[in-house]
Amino acid sequence: MEEKSAKEKAIDEWLPITSSRNAKWWYSAFHNVTAMVGAGVLSLPYAISELGWGPGVTVLILSWIITLYTLWQMVEMHEMVPGRRFDRYHELGQYAFGEKLGLYIVVPQQLIVEVGVCIVYMVTGGKSLKKFHDTVCSTCKDIKLTYFIMIFASVHFVLSHLPNFNSISGVSLAAAVMSLSYSTIAWGASVDKGVQQDVQYGYKAKTTAGTVFNFFSALGDVAFAYAGHNVVLEIQATIPSTPEKPSKGPMWRGVIVAYIVVALCYFPVALVGYWMFGNSVQDNILISLEKPAWLIAMANMFVVVHVIGSYQIYAMPVFDMMETVLVKKLNFKPSTTLRFIVRNLYVAFTMFIGITFPFFGGLLGFFGGFAFAPTTYFLPCIMWLAIYKPRKFSLSWWTNWICIVFGLMLMILSPIGGLRQIILQAKDYEFYS
Repeated sequence: MEEKSAKEKAIDEWLPITSSRNAKWWYSAFHNVTAMVGAGVLSLPYAISELGWGPGVTVLILSWIITLYTLWQMVEMHEMVPGRRFDRYHELGQYAFGEKLGLYIVVPQQLIVEVGVCIVYMVTGGKSLKKFHDTVCSTCKDIKLTYFIMIFASVHFVLSHLPNFNSISGVSLAAAVMSLSYSTIAWGASVDKGVQQDVQYGYKAKTTAGTVFNFFSALGDVAFAYAGHNVVLEIQATIPSTPEKPSKGPMWRGVIVAYIVVALCYFPVALVGYWMFGNSVQDNILISLEKPAWLIAMANMFVVVHVIGSYQIYAMPVFDMMETVLVKKLNFKPSTTLRFIVRNLYVAFTMFIGITFPFFGGLLGFFGGFAFAPTTYFLPCIMWLAIYKPRKFSLSWWTNWICIVFGLMLMILSPIGGLRQIILQAKDYEFYS
């Protein structure tokens, strides 16, 4: 490994992902929970209602297993070249596919995922704040969603100036605790409400085409729920590593803890929510639960805190990319002013897009399949095949190909359903209403 020049070292120490490498294994646990258990968990009962019991449960469990496997691959590949660490997703891509091609394959997808998540979370944060306001003060004057998204964004104009991953670990821990809390409230309150009187478990759509499209869209929702892989290498980059004690040990321990928490959040919410409300469940389970008011208000506040943490986790690699390009390619001086301008512009951009297109459900299905499926379900497998070249028809070879086929189907089918939902919702939508 060639020695880096002093200037490059200084730049690396300034960039958000490589600047501090003293994280503990439990940092990996709550960063992963925060990255994974997004607001997507609240749309799972709705996704199950569009998939039906059998396919729904199958897809949930399959996704849990496949994404755990591909996550393990990413953790393993982080340091497969002795003396070198792939601190960013695209660096691994470049190693697997070549300098240029790796960038072209990975960067656009990773950006769609990270920027997409940030925009969706702007909308989610705004909606949850609005729901909190409407629940707590049902007699107040109605305030537009636009203003709540702005209020939510104001937090990020402050938080996005935390320099690196380790500095947001406090925010991340709070977010991880919140995700467990609101998931528990969501299924606990559903159980308390009991099975509704005229509950139906059939498909809601009247036509076959409608049913099929909804099914596709629901696949996208599930893919979105397992989208933590885009920041895995970046999280692992913060853990110290020596040849005797490589970072994959503590990282993997954190991932296992995170996945147990994910299962505790996802399965009860998805199954209990659908069981109680059947196909009349809303695309955000908290909307289906009207009472008790204080509990629902609290759950919405938890969602807000969680989404604040998640937004930061997904924004950090984007900041890293932008700052890398500015400093390394365009030769700007690494300074606080540069960081201040870049990050504020980014937050403003995501806020603006979020205010312009706040149809949450359809966007999830669309982005979910389009970008989450590749980076989560099959890109790691393709890289694994490209780098390790397992024997044809061996267990590893089969496993990877099955994941690739499953992921490809997700990628092709779910945007179709999501796009149809966006079109249906956009018919009666007025800009900035």
